[in-house]
Amino acid sequence: MDRERFSRQILFSPIGEKGQTRLAGARVAVIGLGALGTALAHHMARSGVGFLRLIDRDFVEKSNLQRQMLYDEADASAGIPKAIATREKLAAIDSTIQLEAIVTDVTWQNAEELLTDVDLILDGSDNFQLRYLVNDISLKHQIPWIYGGAVGSRGMSFTILPGETPCIRCLFPESPLPGTTETCDTSGVIGPIVQMVAARQAVEGMKILIGDYEALDRRLRHMELWQNEELALNVADQKRADCPACSQAIYEYLQPQNEGESTLSLCGRDTIQITPHHPTNLDLEGLEKRLTPSAQVERNRFLLRAQVDEQHRLVVFPDGRVLVQGTSDHTTARTIATRYLGG
Repeated sequence: MDRERFSRQILFSPIGEKGQTRLAGARVAVIGLGALGTALAHHMARSGVGFLRLIDRDFVEKSNLQRQMLYDEADASAGIPKAIATREKLAAIDSTIQLEAIVTDVTWQNAEELLTDVDLILDGSDNFQLRYLVNDISLKHQIPWIYGGAVGSRGMSFTILPGETPCIRCLFPESPLPGTTETCDTSGVIGPIVQMVAARQAVEGMKILIGDYEALDRRLRHMELWQNEELALNVADQKRADCPACSQAIYEYLQPQNEGESTLSLCGRDTIQITPHHPTNLDLEGLEKRLTPSAQVERNRFLLRAQVDEQHRLVVFPDGRVLVQGTSDHTTARTIATRYLGG
């Protein structure tokens, strides 16, 4: 342990030398390296966490630079994968950290391999389907994880301790339908709310890693920076006896039949079809209103078309099926669909 580097943190009595030693031996996975994820990875690296697994399927774009504070114009120009760019930035901050960059989509097939040899999972993702998968991993393998989300000027965070706190499915029993929730690409986001949420996640993570469970904030935190509002909700009584995940140990999101969606290349059309395993009944009119500020939208009673950028167009059907036109890459298609439809 480099005592000079961490001298000011060691002077902070709740951490001290013992806590700093524990941080040096800790292993953390960060899922999603957008705005929240890069801030979380940055905090973990600066605090002295010894091993960081950095997981993201996306690459750096110019629109990321307003809030994803580890990246720069060179990363965006070169289209560097976010996991790789994050690893390079953190290695320049502290060359002694073990940094594992993984460019992949986290699914039921690889989640246990990626997430079960760590002490803590930090959520920097942008969709509930993945969070429910992380929740199942957390409960099955008794690994704490910290939920976080930010859009517009609003943010939320909550710490999940298996067997002690409500899990994410206790608080949000069903995943929102695609197109029913705001995303950063439809409603925007300001950088300060990202930093507020990430700071809360990071400090709770540090408490877990040094073993100071008494200091944990077990409330669901909600912040609205623009309107100067903040809520801390006591949700201890929300732990549900009928929760399939934490009460019944049924890990649905680790089972292939409950994967959120499947993808299919449409031959010769430069199009990927994304089909939910469980058909939905989407409100295309409501989706049109949400997408109109950020895309060119056309709708009839059968489908909705949204030109989201020069290359890509979404075609959304009432049953939840989505065509992502302008790409033949499955990961790119999932990323674009998630950006604009959420889920």
